[in-house]
Amino acid sequence: MKNESGKVAVVTGAGSGLGFGIAEKFVSNGYQTILVGRDIDKLNNAKNLLGDLAFVKSCDLNDLTSIPPFVEGLIHEFGKIDILVNNAGINMKKDFIEVTDEDFLKVLTTNLVSVFSITREVVKDMLKRESGSIINISSMAAQYGLPRVIAYSSSKTAIEGFTRALASELSGRGIRVNCIAPGFIETPMTAKALNDDPVRKGKALGRTPMGKMGKPSDIGEAAAYLASDAAGFVTGVVLCVDGGNSIGF
Repeated sequence: MKNESGKVAVVTGAGSGLGFGIAEKFVSNGYQTILVGRDIDKLNNAKNLLGDLAFVKSCDLNDLTSIPPFVEGLIHEFGKIDILVNNAGINMKKDFIEVTDEDFLKVLTTNLVSVFSITREVVKDMLKRESGSIINISSMAAQYGLPRVIAYSSSKTAIEGFTRALASELSGRGIRVNCIAPGFIETPMTAKALNDDPVRKGKALGRTPMGKMGKPSDIGEAAAYLASDAAGFVTGVVLCVDGGNSIGF
């Protein structure tokens, strides 16, 4: 890919895991990369590892009313937003009948509603320039049925529909919208979900043809491609980066 330094990227949930892997790749490509999250200590630690092209901006995306002024402030400071990666998300593992309305709404607010809200505000600026790339993060939970994660599965399935609908609406105006569906990646969230459930972990690896878990850098490479001009004719896709998990037997 050609040098695309000078681009401004926003990565939510960038303090660790997939978000950090994406931010790391963006910085290596010369992007000014804005690390967004709630945990300021995590974000500062990430910045210390990433260097001068990383910028820390704390925001609680669950506070929907804070999102419009937050995005407005980013645009005022950085001049534009070329790339938005909606990575921030939470999981909840519970038996279906134990999930309360509050549980369900909490996951949907973080994983779906806040994505809608921040994307809307960023797109307002992208439309002025008729240019931009939006990358949403889905999951294997949207590719096949996973028990005990009903809220998470619902949110990630919705993210894929959101991606396709938005791509249909915006791609003719210069804004590409794509989605990455990670397989089982070595992150703190995955460890929390699998390490205390050896049967579930065995199933995850057993149906992955490559026979191993991926790394955050694998997702970073995919995001870098979708964000770049090399993917200039790619929009509305859900790219599984999963070692074959979604097609495994």
